[in-house]
Amino acid sequence: MNASERLAGYIKTHPEAIGKVVDFNAATDRLYKFDLTVSNTELDHNIVWDTDKFSNWINAKLKATHSLYGIGGYMEHRTLYARSPLFDAPGEPRRLHLGTDIWAAAGTQVYSPLNGTVHSFNDNNNLGDYGPTIILQHDLDGTALYSLYGHLSRKSLNGLSIGKPITKNQKIGELGDSKVNGHWPPHLHFQLMFDMEGKIGDFPGVGCFSEKSKWLKNTPDPNLILRFPK
Repeated sequence: MNASERLAGYIKTHPEAIGKVVDFNAATDRLYKFDLTVSNTELDHNIVWDTDKFSNWINAKLKATHSLYGIGGYMEHRTLYARSPLFDAPGEPRRLHLGTDIWAAAGTQVYSPLNGTVHSFNDNNNLGDYGPTIILQHDLDGTALYSLYGHLSRKSLNGLSIGKPITKNQKIGELGDSKVNGHWPPHLHFQLMFDMEGKIGDFPGVGCFSEKSKWLKNTPDPNLILRFPK
């Protein structure tokens, strides 16, 4: 049994252990599924490379569909990362999105869905980067799991310390605006990892498409925890 199967098994047998990442009521709240791949012909460089225009496009979709959040992105191949040199790499640029994005207004509250501890945190302050980032560590009956929360507000990092206990459904931060979140429209990048690979306060949220099989093993589908309706 691989790590993803162990995680899925734990969630199935311990549904009460899984809390929320954002406030969401499946009975009343709507989600809008964004497609940020090249196949979405509504998006072009004029929108994606201008943060205000990109934000307006996101907000217009949410308003038109009466959606509380926009979601999507897991293992999505996105050419939009060409907007930042952060994702350039020798031989092959990084374009494969490894987490799930939850698009919402700045100030939207973010919670830990599991009991755990603070693994690390950092303000990754680069164009296209996470901005303020929190990584939590969890022990699920012997299976180590890490959860990453990117694009937070700077005040979300206040009072944190490595090893600080965190409980299920505890508020850990809120979404930052484009001035602090890496110059993106406000959203949460939520990602799961089994192995931090020695990294502290940061972990790739975008990988090379040629390494997709490797990333699938170490970064499982965040919807295992989010449990958003398909």
